[in-house]
Amino acid sequence: MKNVLFLILIILFCLGCTFETPTSFSEKALRDTFLNLEGKSIQFKDVIESYKGKTVLINVWASWCGDCIEAIPEEKKLKNEFSEVVFLHLSLDRDVESWKNGIERLALEGEHYFMKSGWKGDFGDFLNLNWIPRYLIVNKEGAIQLFKATKPTDQLIRQNLKK
Repeated sequence: MKNVLFLILIILFCLGCTFETPTSFSEKALRDTFLNLEGKSIQFKDVIESYKGKTVLINVWASWCGDCIEAIPEEKKLKNEFSEVVFLHLSLDRDVESWKNGIERLALEGEHYFMKSGWKGDFGDFLNLNWIPRYLIVNKEGAIQLFKATKPTDQLIRQNLKK
């Protein structure tokens, strides 16, 4: 009986909790450094600012990730359906060579950057990253419109891309 009562109290407590989702990137996340395909370092703020005025679908992925690879055909459907959207891929591959080989092997179209700081860097920490793939949508004004989706089939992705 005590266990049931305890469980009910936990559920009631959690129902009262609100989990805010950010609408903008933290300063630390914006200062995190990525590599572009030419091997040049670039801060995330410069990456995201370069797409201001456009809707951006961010995909945090890795070429070794089975779920990421499985999601690519569905992502390609999204890309065909929403051709005006920027598809920004942020890789958590172990090294640059694996990242570049993965892009080529998987014929992954879009914009590509390598997350030098990895899972536990400032950008990954901001996302509270615990699973990939991870999708975010940034609107034309630069605000985060969708903070967390883990599958390209998530209806929230299509809904937010249609806005």
